Amino acid sequence: MNSWADSLTPTRMRRVAVVAPLGALRDTLVRVADAGCVELDCPDDPGHGSPGPAARGLQALGSRASQPLLSPTPPDLDTLRAEARADLLAGEAQLEARQEAAVRHDAVAALAGWCPAADVPQLGARLADVGGAVVPLRTPRGTDPPTRLDDTGTVRRSLVPLVRTYGTVPYADVDPSVPAGIAYVVMFGIMFGDAGHGILLLLGALLLRAGRPRRWASLRPVWPFLAGAGVASTLAGFAYGEFFGPTGVLPVLWLDPLDEPMRLLGAAIAFGAVLLALAYATGIVNRWREGGPGRALYAASGIAGASVFLGLAVLAAGVALHTPVFAVSGSLLALAGLALAGTGLFTASGGGAAGALQTGVQLFDVVVRIGSNTISFARLAAFGLTHAALGDIIWRGTKALTGSGPLALATALLVFAAGNALAFALEALVAGVQALRLEFYELFSRVFDAEGRPFHPWHVPTQTPQDHVPTPHRTEVTT
Repeated sequence: MNSWADSLTPTRMRRVAVVAPLGALRDTLVRVADAGCVELDCPDDPGHGSPGPAARGLQALGSRASQPLLSPTPPDLDTLRAEARADLLAGEAQLEARQEAAVRHDAVAALAGWCPAADVPQLGARLADVGGAVVPLRTPRGTDPPTRLDDTGTVRRSLVPLVRTYGTVPYADVDPSVPAGIAYVVMFGIMFGDAGHGILLLLGALLLRAGRPRRWASLRPVWPFLAGAGVASTLAGFAYGEFFGPTGVLPVLWLDPLDEPMRLLGAAIAFGAVLLALAYATGIVNRWREGGPGRALYAASGIAGASVFLGLAVLAAGVALHTPVFAVSGSLLALAGLALAGTGLFTASGGGAAGALQTGVQLFDVVVRIGSNTISFARLAAFGLTHAALGDIIWRGTKALTGSGPLALATALLVFAAGNALAFALEALVAGVQALRLEFYELFSRVFDAEGRPFHPWHVPTQTPQDHVPTPHRTEVTT
């Protein structure tokens, strides 16, 4: 069972060599392909270099297989071509490319690659049956392993795409999938704060979990993410006293957005400052892992940048509270952070007058970005206020039409239903986009300073006994 610390890091990778006698190379590679847990160092294009017999047969067939397959035994390629088995030809073409890329020494062949550390023992046992082996290797100096984010759990599977949409996490960095997912749904809930609308989102998530409607079955894995957004919106609705607008069904537990917009604005900026502080803390850890203590100290997204951010926050608090000690302390801390960041930027620029000018511009950008990014979280309050205003307009229109007869009552119900449907669709879209923007531009820009390489294991399933297998009478697969 993985610890909580393991859940915050990409899957641990091992550099391995798949080794097999020449006579057992095909059987070994078939099992490697079926396991689908090894990224081998060889061209992805089956036709790379001189195409083998299977690749030429696939080209002559003029069709591509949607799902390549491998036969457990060497098939007859002429029969595959005659039967238009593009799937098996495509699998054999990939197998040929990897056989061609294998390093041979005497009667042994080997292919190097990457494999999740937890899968190495099982893969070794699987290859031992056909005479193959998995040999752990040292990681080459200056080479970063590929990144695979753990998405084995139901909740993690729904949150990982949020990070993947931004980019590939560097192998040395923290995997922020779960914290980023929590931050996203909380920001969404603040902007979409209505208990009625939140309950509808939650019901939609439960329908997806049940596989309804069937045409949306492909979206089923995201149901926990949608459910989280629904719960956050419902809780915010209770805090605002909103249930399909200010209907009076719920009491105001915290504040009414329309009555106390400035209080909501201050809370949104304070919440954003907390998220930025957490992003800086994660950035410091990542810079340390990427380049050691020096990188963590001087980077604008490391200790230097965090010092500027904290110093400006303390300075602002000192000015607001009329406390000179805070103002002076914050100023000194911000200047120290700028000095550290300037040292790192000047060194990276190569020095000289041009480097000094470039450093000055970049330091100005650091300060401006901190201020603008912090204020940017005011959109949480702005769109929460917009949602409440739409609900108020719909509710006022509904009340104005009631009490004037059955027709007016029916019209009022129609206005209430159609208005809430429009507000739900519009505000859900806006809140979703704005939360994504805050996540990517304000937070991830500090968490990540580079991009990793995604893990692409070679996976071609082995044909099952129930499928038709052409009877081999000769073998054209080169070894």
